[in-house]
Amino acid sequence: MKSLLTSVLVVTMVMMSSFAQPGTIDEVIGALRSGDADGLSRYFDDNVELTLPVKSDSYSKAQAQVIIKDFFGNNGVKGFELKHKGDSPGGHYCIGTLQTKSGNFRAHVFMKAKSGKEVVKEIRFASIE
Repeated sequence: MKSLLTSVLVVTMVMMSSFAQPGTIDEVIGALRSGDADGLSRYFDDNVELTLPVKSDSYSKAQAQVIIKDFFGNNGVKGFELKHKGDSPGGHYCIGTLQTKSGNFRAHVFMKAKSGKEVVKEIRFASIE
């Protein structure tokens, strides 16, 4: 009886962990919608590739957080319209339009699995003319 209970518990935990990861991309999308740089940076990897209209480079997690916070603050995020999200090898991605007071930006966010959780590896914002 004890081994049956242990087996059920293990199966339940595995199933719950498999459902938890897809929610991560949804939480990132939610942070984009609300312009929540702190909420978004919670999912950053140790190094993040950022491509913005004025700068593009690989930044540490702390640097990327400051840059995204500054970008959101300077542009006044109004919302995010999801165009597509999907699976990529080892992670997830989303593509959409970041709506700001300064204009709209085409947004790409790429996540990868790392140490049992998903982290943001790359963010691209390109101005839509």
